[in-house]
Amino acid sequence: MPESGVGSAASGGARLLGLIADLVVAALVTAIFLHPSLQDPVAMQNFNLWSGGVWAVISVISAGFFGFTPGMAAVGIRVARLDGAALVGPLRALVRAALTFVIIPAAVRNADGRSWLDRLTGTVVIRMR
Repeated sequence: MPESGVGSAASGGARLLGLIADLVVAALVTAIFLHPSLQDPVAMQNFNLWSGGVWAVISVISAGFFGFTPGMAAVGIRVARLDGAALVGPLRALVRAALTFVIIPAAVRNADGRSWLDRLTGTVVIRMR
């Protein structure tokens, strides 16, 4: 992998911004079907639970079959397999989403810019532009 530019490991900031964008998209999609009520804690808990589920579906399908989520595309990053296969695949994408939900494996990175979840799934998040 190159040190910088297209094809280099994505920064932690770009990854975080992509995740936040994906969470916003998931909340907006959920809001089409459920009305969030800020004064009702039970309704908000239900809304947040459904938003998390929508985020997981969006993440697994889009990353598994296209290599990026809507948020990742917006910030110019994508997931690639280290073995050179074209698709990340739904199983690896599911593991990535589950580990992202736990937060720690996604947040801890090593010197080459790969997080624990990248190392466990044989993937790397790279810059597209």
